[in-house]
Amino acid sequence: MEQIPDKLFITGTDTDVGKTVLAASLCRGLGAGYWKPVQAGRQPMTDTEQVKHWTGHPDSFFYPETHCLDLPMSPHAAAEEEGIEISLDDFILPDFTQKRLIVEGAGGVMVPLNRQYMIPDLMNKLGLPVLLVARSGLGTINHTMMSILTLKHYGVDLWGVVLNGPRHPSNEDAIRHFGYIKNLYSFPQLGSVTQESLESAFINTFMHHAP
Repeated sequence: MEQIPDKLFITGTDTDVGKTVLAASLCRGLGAGYWKPVQAGRQPMTDTEQVKHWTGHPDSFFYPETHCLDLPMSPHAAAEEEGIEISLDDFILPDFTQKRLIVEGAGGVMVPLNRQYMIPDLMNKLGLPVLLVARSGLGTINHTMMSILTLKHYGVDLWGVVLNGPRHPSNEDAIRHFGYIKNLYSFPQLGSVTQESLESAFINTFMHHAP
């Protein structure tokens, strides 16, 4: 297994593909800090609050959002509705006492931050390797390949891909082959999210499963 980078940016092929659960699993397994640069939607809780609840990490492991928006919309739209202007210059990588840091993006790959910049621009601004999360089942080859090509177009350092859900070896093989992906992992669906299940999923995904 190739060593997981000390700092990693988590993005997804879409919203609700499992970024936050994966981020929590990495935080729990690595003892890493967590940062959500842009949060759009505070109810029922923010992703930072959710990861804190799931991992049981102390407050010192969490860095406040640069922009925490009320509305569950694309960040550019939520910010416009709330009269807020998002700039790339707003985002500064936190200097954590923890050696490791997991950064979670908002929504999918091509989510706008404002009328000029999108999530890959933020990835490049922060200079972090990226882990792409996708669904494991039918349709994922198309969505994942489009996301991979987009990230490569932006010159992003794509470290690996995680397929979330029941294993589909043919999908894994296709994405690995056509996307030239060296680090491809399968992350299990969790019946319930607990500190124990997060640790177990981390071990089974990154420690016991060769990419």
